[in-house]
Amino acid sequence: MKPHRLPVAIVTLFLIGAALIWQPQARAEAGKLDNAFCLRCHDGSKGTLEVPGKDGEKRALTAVEDIKYVKSIHGDMQCVDCHKEITDAVASHKKNPAVAKPNCVTCHQALWETVKKDNLTAEKSRLGLVVQNIEAYQKSFHATPDKDDPSHPKAYCEDCHSSHTFSVPPIGSAKRSEWHKEIPKTCGEKCHEDQFKRYVKSIHGEEVLDKGNIKAAVCTDCHTVHSVMNTSSDAFKLANVNACGGCHKENFKSYTDTYHGQVNRLGYTYTARCPDCHGSHEIRAVDDPKSKVSPQNRMKTCQKCHNDKKPGMHDATPGFASFGPHANSHDFAKYPQMYIATKFMVGLLIFVFVFFWAHSGLWYYREWQDRKAGKPAHHINLKGLEVDHAKQFKRFPWGWRLAHLVFALVTMTLVLTGTTALYASSSWAPIVAQTVGGPRMVGLIHRIAAASFVSIFLIHFIYVMQKLLRSKTFRWFGPDSFIPNWKDFADCWGMFKWFLGKGDKPRFDRWTYFEKFDYWAVFWGVNIIGWSGLMLAFPHITATYLPGWVFNVGTLVHGEEAFLAAVFLFTVHFFNNHFRPDKLPPPDVVMFTGSQSLEEFRQDHPAYYQRLVDSGELEKYLVDAPAPQMTLGSKILGLTLITLGLGLLVLVGVGFFGG
Repeated sequence: MKPHRLPVAIVTLFLIGAALIWQPQARAEAGKLDNAFCLRCHDGSKGTLEVPGKDGEKRALTAVEDIKYVKSIHGDMQCVDCHKEITDAVASHKKNPAVAKPNCVTCHQALWETVKKDNLTAEKSRLGLVVQNIEAYQKSFHATPDKDDPSHPKAYCEDCHSSHTFSVPPIGSAKRSEWHKEIPKTCGEKCHEDQFKRYVKSIHGEEVLDKGNIKAAVCTDCHTVHSVMNTSSDAFKLANVNACGGCHKENFKSYTDTYHGQVNRLGYTYTARCPDCHGSHEIRAVDDPKSKVSPQNRMKTCQKCHNDKKPGMHDATPGFASFGPHANSHDFAKYPQMYIATKFMVGLLIFVFVFFWAHSGLWYYREWQDRKAGKPAHHINLKGLEVDHAKQFKRFPWGWRLAHLVFALVTMTLVLTGTTALYASSSWAPIVAQTVGGPRMVGLIHRIAAASFVSIFLIHFIYVMQKLLRSKTFRWFGPDSFIPNWKDFADCWGMFKWFLGKGDKPRFDRWTYFEKFDYWAVFWGVNIIGWSGLMLAFPHITATYLPGWVFNVGTLVHGEEAFLAAVFLFTVHFFNNHFRPDKLPPPDVVMFTGSQSLEEFRQDHPAYYQRLVDSGELEKYLVDAPAPQMTLGSKILGLTLITLGLGLLVLVGVGFFGG
């Protein structure tokens, strides 16, 4: 019997009709391509979608969760607003070859240009911030070509932000905290797995991931968000120290007080930085036995840099382990030596400056008042003495004058190079360092100048001592001696009485008390600054015999004493010799010509003048006045040195006040 064909015909007609009905409906839906239609396939409910990838391999497409997408910052946009190249709703979409693939950069730049044309920059300022971030990204390490696939950057916007779910919660909200805690995973799980594993075990990782402390550092705190740099670059190394300092402010301040930190603040990275001592991703607490700076590991950490294999370096010796890289002056329990040394130096500075600045100010006032009143100078008994007033009094022999000139030049060199390191964070110090060739050259010049200073000092000391020891008439506490005596104390007291109008100005002999102070201050400075500088210049030798806290105290004393010397020289010393009313206009050139007029000598040292008159010895000290060329040259030299000194004083002031 023949099979019944009517049902087959009916079924066939039905299928053809259904196809005809469905096809226009599909075309209509394909024309819409709204989010609901796209998510039918891309929400992950139908399994993972794959498309052809590199080298013929399949590449899985990321599923887009409807709820997360709607809550994201792009949630009010249609899929095809970005995926403009897609033209149909058929699997393996046909794409318009004339339309570029989605690109976060070009899209946001175009949006910002539209905003600017519509004068909506104030209302849409967030879009401007995005463009700034894009500009930062384009200069970053992430934007450079990937080593394995040069056609792609190392990281693109999508790798960090995930355009389908990206949303930055408001600052201070609970969601913001949760979002912040996810940053290490975003960086680590996608690209930086090894670094993430070490971070998880670090004190930062424990605080963030285990304790929920959002104040602890995550990747973007150290590497920045969009301006990510190559970690081997100097720019990153310098910025990284600042990043650490942003959280660890007190430790950052104490670090910049050390030689390591001073070189870093000058813009160079060859000395130890935070990660050199503490590690980078595996930072642990100091009391953690695995910490690189724990007592049992500290010497090994120091010897990574301080070892004989590196040019100019030597093996770290025992004292290195007890050096305090973050020693401060206010924690007596932890750093008693620094506390005591700081109190002493601050007290010394206050005493010296208060006393001598008051001395200078009162002196200026009294001399100006006496000059206005027309008070005469000291009377000298010239009975029976015939003096050629065209002659001058020989005050200093050529050796003293030469030593003074070299001392002045060497001292100014020491001040410039020393304060370049001392005030490395100032605006001018990096410029000086770069000009002379970097911190190493600054240090070399400083050491050469220091050696010259000490050499001149020793030559002078030996010369003076052998001359005095051979003399049969020299009195150690007499009027010709530089050793302070009771008259000096009486003269000082008398000066203050004169300042206040309570007596006459003291009659100074060959050396005044303030000249003696200047002279003996050099002895103090050579020993304090010299010995501390010597210990710091050869740390491996110092640390062999002395504990590490000596470096902390030595650095403090060396810098503070140098500051005292510089400010005293360019204020008090300059005033005493060049800027008091009786010396105006500057400069006083007696230290360059060696002689001064009898009138000036008689006014400055009346007791000495009277003594020479009484003994009949004045004539043997009289010399011809220097040639006009000599006088002019001395004035030019004097003004030049004064200008240099005042310029250095300005630099020191800017550095001291943090400019």
